[in-house]
Amino acid sequence: MNTYNNYRWILFLLVSAFIMVVSFPDAAVCDQMPKLGVVNSTRTVPNADGFIQRWLILEPIRAMGDTQNAVQATVKTEHFPNELTMMPKHGQNVTVNDSELTWHAVDTNEYNVNLYYFAAAVGTNCNNALFWSVVVVDCPEEMKNVRLAVGTNSASVWWVNGKEVIGLYGNRCTVIDDGISKRLTLKKGRNVIRGAIINASGAADFCARFLDANDKPLKGYTVRVGEVK
Repeated sequence: MNTYNNYRWILFLLVSAFIMVVSFPDAAVCDQMPKLGVVNSTRTVPNADGFIQRWLILEPIRAMGDTQNAVQATVKTEHFPNELTMMPKHGQNVTVNDSELTWHAVDTNEYNVNLYYFAAAVGTNCNNALFWSVVVVDCPEEMKNVRLAVGTNSASVWWVNGKEVIGLYGNRCTVIDDGISKRLTLKKGRNVIRGAIINASGAADFCARFLDANDKPLKGYTVRVGEVK
């Protein structure tokens, strides 16, 4: 009898949760909805768990395949000039296959950036898509033996100051610290973090943070994106 009552209680809780989500859909997604073009951002430092919450993201480029070979071929194909070296600004445009795509300053309230909602906000979708993301990390002093740690849905490749440091491949869900770089040094002053997230279909998002020499969330730096026009 007790087991039966427990099952009924669990079912009641599940149904109640479903009704709340259906009744208040905006409440269910509001924190996942990224904010575009914020001028006076408050996301200039990592959050309590070290996650970076402000990025520059380019409207998606069509891309096929999330295997290692397919992803590496995609990121090594120049879709627009200086793809792997440019430091873009919010509102800046690039031309890809005769289409004009725009860079957007993006803030998130969560540890991750939801690319499904980002794509919807800019009038497209995240299927068979490559998303370029860039952020500048400013360090008050040299920071040694740190590691970049990311999670993505789906595949991704990441660079720190122009050097490829992480590759995640295949159809995967976002898991915190799913990919962790070897130990590296962040320079005093400006450091550029660049990510390419490739999604086949369905949900898409990413999260990124630095871990210190003791594998704790790195703090003590600021983040910024290109000037908002």
